[in-house]
Amino acid sequence: MSAAHGEDLAAALPGAAREIEDFVAAAGWDQPTQVFALVPTEQLLAAEPNLADEVDGNSPLTPIAQESLPAEDLAEALSRIVWPEQVAGCALVQEIVVLPPEAEASLPAEDEQARNAAAEHPDRQEARLVAAVLRAGHETCVLRLRASGEEGEAGERVQDPSLAPNLLRALHETFAA
Repeated sequence: MSAAHGEDLAAALPGAAREIEDFVAAAGWDQPTQVFALVPTEQLLAAEPNLADEVDGNSPLTPIAQESLPAEDLAEALSRIVWPEQVAGCALVQEIVVLPPEAEASLPAEDEQARNAAAEHPDRQEARLVAAVLRAGHETCVLRLRASGEEGEAGERVQDPSLAPNLLRALHETFAA
C-alpha cells in the first residue's frame, strides 16, 4: 500500500466510524455488540464489481458487518479474531453505560460489581460506542448518547479517539497475528 493510499484510509476512518454508528442506529437501541471489517473500497470493487451499486465509491473505506459478538466475554471473542490481509481495519459497536467522572471514582474495584453499580446508578446514561482502528495504527471512537425522550430521537454524538483506549488496544491486537 502506498503512503498516499494509507493517508487516504486514515483520513476516511472517522467518517467510516460515523457511517457505522448511523447504520447501527437505524436498527434502534438494544442491539448486540457487532464487529465490522473495514476494507479499501477500491479493492472491494475490484474483487466484487457487482457491488458497485451498493457501495459508496467515493469513500476510501467500506464497512462490512460481521456476526454479532457475545457481550458477556468480549475480550475472549476479540482474541479469536484474525483478519485476512485485505482487511485494512475493523470497528466494534457496543452499547455501554456512561457515568460522570465523580460517579466512576466511587465504583467498586471488582468488574462484575462495578458493572452492576453502574447499571443502577441514578446518573447513568446509556450510549452507543463505535471504536475503529486501521491495521496501520490509526484509530478513532464515536459515542452517541441515548436521548431520554422519544425512542427514535438521536442524542448527542461525540467523536474522540481517547474515549476507549483499552478497546482500541484490543482491536489493534486483532491485527497482531
